[in-house]
Amino acid sequence: MKRTIILLFSFCLSLFLVSFIGSGPNPKATIRTLIIDPGHGGLDPGAQGLMSTEANVALEVSLKFGKALEKEFPDLKIIYTRTADVMAGNKRTKDEGLRYRADLANQSNADLFIAIHCNAIGRHAGGWYEREVVSRTPKTKTVTRKGKKIKQTYYVYKYRNVWRENTTKGTETYIWALSKNDDKINSINKSNEEYGEVDSLSTLTLPDPTDPAEKARMLIYAQHYFRKSFDLAGLVEKEFINTGRISRGVKQ
Repeated sequence: MKRTIILLFSFCLSLFLVSFIGSGPNPKATIRTLIIDPGHGGLDPGAQGLMSTEANVALEVSLKFGKALEKEFPDLKIIYTRTADVMAGNKRTKDEGLRYRADLANQSNADLFIAIHCNAIGRHAGGWYEREVVSRTPKTKTVTRKGKKIKQTYYVYKYRNVWRENTTKGTETYIWALSKNDDKINSINKSNEEYGEVDSLSTLTLPDPTDPAEKARMLIYAQHYFRKSFDLAGLVEKEFINTGRISRGVKQ
């Protein structure tokens, strides 16, 4: 788990380098409002490590990340989904916590949403036991096929439990899946917020999404943000590679 802490903090530094640096001696943040979301929390500990939990590691890294950005960019507004070991918004269930995260981001008019997680990759921390074939012994039995008795060969296997060390390493950056754009459009439709970054000179209130032309425009809006997310994620993983870390790539 110590290795995980170092790994995720490097993610924060990478994001810091590629996303916020401006030109000149006193760089300014290129975004105005940032949401930092420490994954899980409270009743939802997330993945279990050898010495800690995903929720605790994500929180520690997120707070360090935020403090580093506040020091470098005092004009940047940073909002946390949680700052203690509780469910986001101090909600009672995981579902309520997820909805709180989305509502907080939308109501805050955030420019960027960054979630910190420690993936278990479907394996236990440290390692696991699995069965391995030691030998197999051929045997025969008599079976009836189409009224005839024939001999059939089968095998008796002998197993042993073998310890497999978990050597999984690397970093991953996830973005909203392009195949989920319909869900995103529906989410936009439910919002009363204005949208119009495609044309920043216009003030566009949300129109009727049943209009084919307006539905197409909302699709362009969703794809616009997908491209921005994809570009940012690619820069993050590039920084991992430049610092000698193993990159597992950008994933949807």
